[in-house]
Amino acid sequence: MALLGAINPVLTAGLDGDNAWRLADYVKRGGYKALKRILDEKIPQEQVIAEVKTSVLRGRGGAGFPTGLKWSFMPRSFPGDKYVVCNSDEGEPGTFKDRDILRYNPHSVIEGMAIAAYAMGANRGYNYIHGEVWEIYQRFEEALDEARAAGFLGQNILGSGFNFELFAHHGYGAYICGEETALLESIEGKKGQPRFKPPFPASFGLYGKPTTINNTETFGSIPFILNMGGQAFLEAGKPNNGGTKLFSISGHVNRPGNYEIPLGTPFSTLLEMAGGMRGGRKLKACIPGGSSAPVIPGDIMMDTTMDYDSIAKAGSMLGSGAVIVMDETTCMVRALERLSFFYYEESCGQCTPCREGTSWLYKIVHRIENGKGRPEDLDMLNGVLNNIMGRTICALGDAASLPVQSFTKHFASEFEYHIEHKKCLVPVDVQRAGSGFFTAKA
Repeated sequence: MALLGAINPVLTAGLDGDNAWRLADYVKRGGYKALKRILDEKIPQEQVIAEVKTSVLRGRGGAGFPTGLKWSFMPRSFPGDKYVVCNSDEGEPGTFKDRDILRYNPHSVIEGMAIAAYAMGANRGYNYIHGEVWEIYQRFEEALDEARAAGFLGQNILGSGFNFELFAHHGYGAYICGEETALLESIEGKKGQPRFKPPFPASFGLYGKPTTINNTETFGSIPFILNMGGQAFLEAGKPNNGGTKLFSISGHVNRPGNYEIPLGTPFSTLLEMAGGMRGGRKLKACIPGGSSAPVIPGDIMMDTTMDYDSIAKAGSMLGSGAVIVMDETTCMVRALERLSFFYYEESCGQCTPCREGTSWLYKIVHRIENGKGRPEDLDMLNGVLNNIMGRTICALGDAASLPVQSFTKHFASEFEYHIEHKKCLVPVDVQRAGSGFFTAKA
């Protein structure tokens, strides 16, 4: 199974057995029923988009932008090729849901992309798959072969006159290629660097043609929305937060893994599903949406529900749904040092504030962690991040800055202790008891 647990699952319902990913199993679960109905009944494109809007499906890749509204941006009267692209790059630290969707339920993504192509009048599509999960790429290729052989892809699909070709594209692991315009550059065979916007992909995307890009989970949800109805999907979650969502939970929990729950489910319920805190320790902090999301102190997190609006109110972002749990054995300075190093290494170098600023952030935090911190370092960190945020082509600069901003805000006493005493507030032996998650160096 793809999941360790679920509450009223939609996308992952019925994924039992080794062949759940195969076309025959998917069809038994109602797969391609939505696409067949749309093509048989010649349902108008506007009606399909309206149903997606009714569902209030928000983008599952991180931004949370309304999917139906995004689809409506695609120009209807454009005479040439139009593209739909699936972002399966999934490079955000802590996130591992999309690879399981492609591993256990790839046909849901294929059907979702075909429906999206029909709704927007597109005729070609690409699924950009992260370079470090080669076996997932191979499985998706097999699923594509099955779909083509059965007539769900290609020319004159199911005799309807609708044409849609879909291909897998294997990326090579660069974090920046998760940014949608860098992803397009990579598909085109160029260096994966973000483009200036505007123009936006809806008007000038892949190969200069109108393009819509959505996340793996977003496309995978589309067939279920069309089968159950947009209103039913919305009611599975909460207002402005339609449906269920996959959360990848990791860190100091007993059962890390992927869990599908309705949006609006209390964090405490998700934590219980993951087996609770490892060793019965106290929750110290949580990053609720992948490493680029601001950290939330444990007491605030325990009173938060898992949806876009509630997490924003708590001071963070739902993001990709990667929930990183940290208990009382965690050194927050050490944790931030590791995160800052990641963004320093992954900056593409195109924008000076990001290229130079991520280096500064890492070096200052590294200095504090290694007993060489200075009293002025905290003010310097805030000065550097303020000179990065909002000054770059893409959001990587913000992604590097937000953790620094939130860690030093909520756990200022630990940083001050490091600077003053040249050692960690959390004893090394206590950190090592945390079983290796952001543990102290020897």
